[in-house]
Amino acid sequence: MKKVSVLLADGFEEVEALTVVDLLRRATIYVDTVSVTEEYTVHGSHGINVQTEDLFEEVNFVESDMIVLPGGMPGTKHLDEHAGVRRVVKDFFEDGKKIGAICAAPTVLSNLGILKGKRVTCYPAMEKEIQGAALTGAPVTVDGNIITSQGVGTAIDFALKLIEVLSGKEKAEEIAESIVYEKKK
Repeated sequence: MKKVSVLLADGFEEVEALTVVDLLRRATIYVDTVSVTEEYTVHGSHGINVQTEDLFEEVNFVESDMIVLPGGMPGTKHLDEHAGVRRVVKDFFEDGKKIGAICAAPTVLSNLGILKGKRVTCYPAMEKEIQGAALTGAPVTVDGNIITSQGVGTAIDFALKLIEVLSGKEKAEEIAESIVYEKKK
């Protein structure tokens, strides 16, 4: 079974994180919610508190096939400031493992220098923070092992793309149909 670690910092965007958790679990992908704080309860940017399964220090990330960084403020800044998160993201990139980042979170990848020469998308107001990458402006962009998305309004597209990358197009289509989701044309 595929395993995904969703990293949560205080101030994360709830819709972006929980849509990924929900839809991937529907696709029978094991999802571990991971607090990068010292508490299991992480506080979302809109006052929704989420109880995680693990603290960052408890996770052996070698077991994960993908990590996902939700956006939101100040959650993205907290992810970027966390030395362990930065190390794990860099390790995943160097090992060719999959990294998903949505909204402002692609800036964490940019600050590590791993988006140079990549095609990416992010929250439009954050585009100026992305260095050395080709910005697509698309709802979701995949370039190699990096999957990026724009924000809350693209959270379902993002989650479905993560499912497609991990479990195939048929599984993503099955989940889209089960939630009565029709992609905009």
